[in-house]
This record gives sequence, C-alpha cells and structure tokens, in this order.
Amino acid sequence: MRSISRLSVLLCLLTISFGSRVEAAIFSGEIKSVSAEQKQVVVKTTGGKEKSFQIPADVPVTFNGKPAEFGQFEIGQRATIFTSSKGEITRFSVRDAVTKKTSEPAGRPKKTMKERKSTATPGGETATQGWTQFRGPDRRNISYETGLSKDWNQNPPKLLWTARGLGEGYSSVSLSGNLVFTMGTKANEETVMAIDVNTGEIVWSQANGPVFNNNQGNGPRSTPTIEGDRLYALGANGNLVCLSTKDGNLEWSKNILQEFNARNIVWGISESPLIDGDQLICTPGGQGATMVALKKQDGSLIWKSDVPGNPQAGYASAITINTGGIRQYVNFTHAGVMGIESTTGRPLWGNDRAANKTANCSAPVFYAEKNSIFYASGYGTGGALLQLSAAQNGVNAQLAYFTPEMKNHHGGMVEVDGFLYGSSDPGVLTCINLANGQAAWQNRSVGKGALTCADGHLYLRSEKGPVALVEVNPKGYVEKGRFNQPDRSGNMAWPHPVVVDGKLFLRDQDILLCYDVRNR
Repeated sequence: MRSISRLSVLLCLLTISFGSRVEAAIFSGEIKSVSAEQKQVVVKTTGGKEKSFQIPADVPVTFNGKPAEFGQFEIGQRATIFTSSKGEITRFSVRDAVTKKTSEPAGRPKKTMKERKSTATPGGETATQGWTQFRGPDRRNISYETGLSKDWNQNPPKLLWTARGLGEGYSSVSLSGNLVFTMGTKANEETVMAIDVNTGEIVWSQANGPVFNNNQGNGPRSTPTIEGDRLYALGANGNLVCLSTKDGNLEWSKNILQEFNARNIVWGISESPLIDGDQLICTPGGQGATMVALKKQDGSLIWKSDVPGNPQAGYASAITINTGGIRQYVNFTHAGVMGIESTTGRPLWGNDRAANKTANCSAPVFYAEKNSIFYASGYGTGGALLQLSAAQNGVNAQLAYFTPEMKNHHGGMVEVDGFLYGSSDPGVLTCINLANGQAAWQNRSVGKGALTCADGHLYLRSEKGPVALVEVNPKGYVEKGRFNQPDRSGNMAWPHPVVVDGKLFLRDQDILLCYDVRNR
C-alpha cells in the first residue's frame, strides 16, 4: 500500500468535467515558491523533489474557491493544478494549508464543526459536536446544529459545490476541521479521501486494498471515523487502516477477516469503526472473535469476544451504552443484537426476535429514558424493544414487545422524546411510540430512504433521489419542502445524509453534493 502525503504531488487518474474542458489529471502539493509576475509556482513532489508549473494567462485561478490573483498566494499554501488529457493546465486552485483554518463565508459565525461541546449523551459520556463518525458524535443520528431553514418552500437549500472523482461505493461522510472524509474507488483500489469543505476539491487520497465487487454495487460501504489527527476506515473486503487526517499517511493497517478467521458477508463489510477511549471496536464475525477491541495506536489486539454460535457480522455499526453499571458495546450481527462488556469482551446478553436471516443492517437505538434498546430489520421482519437491567452476572435483556410497524431495512432510525422515526418497508416513513411499539403515524413521503435529524426536523433521502424536510412531530406528518438531487447516478442513493456546520452533504457514487441549509 502506498502512502500519499500532503507534501507530495498527487496524480489522480480520473476524468473531471469542467466547463467545456476535460481534465485527465490533478496535481496537488505544498507551494515552495511562487512568482506573481511570471505566474509560476513550485510545489514539493514525491521524495522531496520540486516541480515547477507555468500557469497560462487564460486559466481560471481561485483561492479558497473564489476568483483570485497570483499576488494572494504564499509559501506553505496548497496548490492544485488540473490538466487535460494532453497535459495542458486547465485550472489552478490554491487554498490555505491543511493545518490552518480557512475563512468562514461572509455572515457566518466563526466556529468550526470540530469541537463544540454538548450535554451528556445517553451513554453517560460527553459528546463532541460535529460529525466525526457514522451517525454523528454519539451515534444517535442527531446533529446539534441550530439556525437551519425550517421551510424549504420559502428558503430552499442552496448547492454550494459538487465534488467529483470519488468513484464507486456507498460511504457517507464524516467531518473534522476543514476536511470532509469519505471512501470510494480509483482504478482497482478502494480509497479513503479528504475533501476541502469550502471548495469540494480532493485534498488527498490513500489506497485501502482491492475493490469489493458485487451485483448491488462495487466499492466500500462504511464511513471513516475521526479522532484528533487520526482517521480509521474499514473497507468492504475487511481492510482496516489508520491514517493521518492531515495528509493521508498510513499509520497502521490490517485485514480483520484474515486476522480473526472470518469470511466476508454477501454484500461486503459495512461497519464503521467505533473509537472508545484507547479502543477501536469492530465486528469481524470470526471464530471466537465476533467482536474485537484493538489498540487504536497500533491495531494490536486487546480482547476478542467469543459469542456463542460464532455469528457472522451483520451490516450494522456498534454503539456504546452504560447500563446496569456496566459499559457495553451493542451491535446487530447476522444472528441478532448483542451486548458486550467494554473492558473484557465478555458477552452479556443477546436477542434475535427482530433479526432476519438475510441482512441485518440498521444500528441499534438506545432509548436512555427507559434504559432499553430498540432494533429492527427488513425482509418482512419488524422491530423489538429490549428492557435492560442489572443482573447478578451482568446485564439482563428482557423482551418488552415486538412490533411489525418498523421494518427498517438499512436507512437508519432516530429517537426523539420517546418516539422513533424511520423508513419502514416497503417504503413508508413511520413514527412509532416507543412505549408500546404502535405507529403514531405513517406517510409515504419521498419513499424508502435514509434519514438524519437536525434542529427539530428529519432530513429524509429517498433511495431514488428526492430529499424531504419533515418536522419532528409525533402528532402527524408535516412536510416542509423537498427537492430532487441533481446529477443522479444509476445506483440507489443509499448513503445516509449528513447535516453539520449549516450544510447538508449527499453522497451519490462518484459525486458528493454540499448544500447550504441555514436559515438565510
């Protein structure tokens, strides 16, 4: 696996449309010298070599996404040079160094999406606001953003930029500082990518093993997890990597299927890694290693959880909870939902009432007020609420009820004030009362899809493309507008939407769209 540094020149063999020109390659590196008079820039190349570029007078030049002059550029900033298939320079872009904060748009409060503190989470820990992992800072699928548009009919989302060249895959995004992170493909490799949050330009990419090929779509399925200056990403073939967020440099890597004697699941590993303290949690589904804890610093083993029956991995991602005085990791495997003691890997409890034998995909939801877990699956199954309580040997999980009202396939669910919202097969947005599992209301809305919650509203993304804004309201369905995503691929739009920093992010195979959804 090769390492690609921020200080090196990155040659991306991809094709990007830009006006009437066709770009065949992108060079990116740190500016070592710049001449405004000659419109010449020198960037640092692989191995410490320097490469000089002469920028033609008619080529578009931008700084942080806006038209600029050469006199604005300085040593240490990052330059990106776009070239045509003939080697001609077609676009020149410069932005602040990765370690610096780029300017906020006019009228924006000067705060990043990185470290705004929230109240305690249901698991008992303090969450960091932002979106540094799948399903958000505490995996509740709720954004802490406020000041967002509450009526898209009057104040519709504004498309800020579209990133291209991401390849195939169903990964969503995570964010930290000025970078958006996702996974895709290039040539025959799965890749992890960092994208400038202000411009949509690819900052760096790092290979992560061969492409997973499948009749439901190729490429990675999971979302990178960010902690500090490190990124953790798990590919569809089981390749797990730790990278530097600044430049994509490889810190360590391993294949969790090979190491823990597991075989891949039908539609590819889809779990997004969980970081808890010094531990990285993932679920390879191996012999005597259903779930494992690794040292996040170097990937070495801390413990393996030997779950009875050795269930294979499902397609869900683990959550952290505290209940019965014990910190646990809860995940949905091929056989059912399970709770694992965080310090030892000891299996605590399990339940299969809402599991199916095909694909269990949606993350369990912790209903903190009632100290219970709700989980659900599709394929004609439904959902179940488990009441958790302290027991002599650890934790007891008692089935409170089963409900056919929430057949959530893979679009995720969210709990707000004792009511659960999610898409129930065959594609009906459903609100259920967690007290009894009964449907409070149902509406076909934009059809089957994935959702997230922000500022009192649901952002529902249909797998066919349309996106709707729906009020969080247990009394009835109240839609606040919808729009059709442009540049739709031919694949289902399965990546979960993300709302953070006043923006809505929608990944669709080769592209990532960024919308301004503030109350302007």
